[in-house]
Amino acid sequence: MTARVSKAPSITPAAYIAERIETLDWERASQNLDARGYTLIEGLLTPRECAALAALYPLEEIFRSRVVMERHSYGRGEYKYFSYPLPDIIGGLRGSIYAHLVPLANCWNAAMDLDVRYPAQHADFIARCHAAGQLRPTPLLLQYEAGDYNCLHQDLYGEHVFPLQLTILLSNPGEDFTGGEFVLTEQRPRSQSRAEVIPLQRGGAVVFAVHRRPVQGQRGAYRVNLRHGVSRLRSGRRHTAGVIFHDAT
Repeated sequence: MTARVSKAPSITPAAYIAERIETLDWERASQNLDARGYTLIEGLLTPRECAALAALYPLEEIFRSRVVMERHSYGRGEYKYFSYPLPDIIGGLRGSIYAHLVPLANCWNAAMDLDVRYPAQHADFIARCHAAGQLRPTPLLLQYEAGDYNCLHQDLYGEHVFPLQLTILLSNPGEDFTGGEFVLTEQRPRSQSRAEVIPLQRGGAVVFAVHRRPVQGQRGAYRVNLRHGVSRLRSGRRHTAGVIFHDAT
């Protein structure tokens, strides 16, 4: 699906993003997520917005922590978690997209016989996280150089986990970097893992399952397990933004 970009200069960044998100075909997105565990959003951010977000990376004062992946056997490269208050564009994405994903998240939990249900508004879900001690914001920026990669993983962070998340590519493939493809794997019971290499363009995003999702089988729905990562960069530098809807302990 493709976002239609408004050109109104007077709209604040968060409202601008929310307006753009309202134009997306969320019914089709939910169908794609049900069918394969992910959906693409083309042109979610403009090149100017991508450049502005990537340019935040050196500004230490807006982040709560920096992680060098090689030190933790996560891969190679690094990322930084934003502090509260989040940048307007990140906060706008987090709240607006959550509202469109809640119906599917609740349907998935019902199909998997999980009792948890998610509130309609993201602020109410964050209040739930904070009440349980999950106080640290999880949206992040990632930076990869030639030779860097991200091992397959799941972004869980605590008891309260929203089952979907978002990654936005901020760099231009083929120009800013080569390699560095987004990879999603799915493990079904008694089957070998299935991998998807998901093509992203600058400003494009992928919404995908954080941990598990239901798949309809002959005897009803069963759970499949998903992990995601990034293949090795062959050249250049790659920036991405990650929007995770739950906070961390």
